[in-house]
Amino acid sequence: MSIIATISVLPASALPDPAGDDARWAAVLARDAAAGGDFRYAVRSTGVYCRPGCTARRPRRENVVFYATAAEARAAGYRPCRRCCPDTSGPADGTAARVAEACRLLEAAEELPTLEALATAVGLSASHFHRTFTATLGLTPRAYAAACRARRLREGLGEASSVTTAVYDAGFNSSGRFYAVSNAILGMTPSAYRAGGIHAEIRFAVGQCTLGSVLVAATGKGICAISLGDDPETLVLDLQDRFPAARLIGDDPAFEATVAQVVGLVETTGAPLELPLDIRGTAFQQRVWQALCAIPAGETRTYGEVATALGAPRAVRAVARACAANPLAVAIPCHRVVRRDGDISGYRWGVERKRALLAREAGS
Repeated sequence: MSIIATISVLPASALPDPAGDDARWAAVLARDAAAGGDFRYAVRSTGVYCRPGCTARRPRRENVVFYATAAEARAAGYRPCRRCCPDTSGPADGTAARVAEACRLLEAAEELPTLEALATAVGLSASHFHRTFTATLGLTPRAYAAACRARRLREGLGEASSVTTAVYDAGFNSSGRFYAVSNAILGMTPSAYRAGGIHAEIRFAVGQCTLGSVLVAATGKGICAISLGDDPETLVLDLQDRFPAARLIGDDPAFEATVAQVVGLVETTGAPLELPLDIRGTAFQQRVWQALCAIPAGETRTYGEVATALGAPRAVRAVARACAANPLAVAIPCHRVVRRDGDISGYRWGVERKRALLAREAGS
């Protein structure tokens, strides 16, 4: 029976309760871990139910239905979220709530709290909290806080009256401290980022390979994008969407040699790409991408095995999201990661291309 058919008739606890649902929805928006014993919320579009303090991406309100208990959510056909472990029994329940509360505190903090202060706030010792947080999310508390601050900065640069205002609003204590790490966070100067990439120069070209069209783009620091597809124009439009105000330079004869090297990489998967790369992501994404590059050609790993190798066995979904965000097809071999049952699963550039790459590397 499909999820839609299963949830078409809701138990009494999930019937509309406007006043109560407003309060529950407010708890979900606030990621209020303290409300975890009062209800669970389920998301129609994903078929998953969560604790109100879950740190997963917030759903649309129209897709959310509330249940008094995890058992009622399961009975309605939903499955438990792996991030927040919403079942009421077992030690993971309290652990997930504490990690969720720590994430909320880090997201709201103007200044990074000490490890001891954060651990005390969630009722754990500093060492145990650090281990638990890292095992659950695949990031240390400090790295998570840095990612939150970077996100606030990127959002603020488009809205603040000046770069300096955005820097301080994001939580940097001084402009000097920010500029020391600004290029790693933004990939360009803050003023250029604020203007949508204006003055940034990105060379690009589209070649052809046995898997279709391949777009290669590079900044002055190295290759920033390798994309596969059927339509060259679509690949170029995607690049323009990423850098709407950048100066995109095509028809550069000197860049053709770079494209030829990338095409060679695609056709002879397994050989390293001897070119500088310019890739940026969150701290966790960088760790995942490094782990992917360590998978030998002809072999595969499951998302769970990659998470375990990173020391974060619970971060399976985070690993999958990092694979999906990979900007460099084949150069960062996310195609070598499969589901636990061996299924090919999704691939940013098409499942059939993933299948072809794996078959080629296996020598078949």
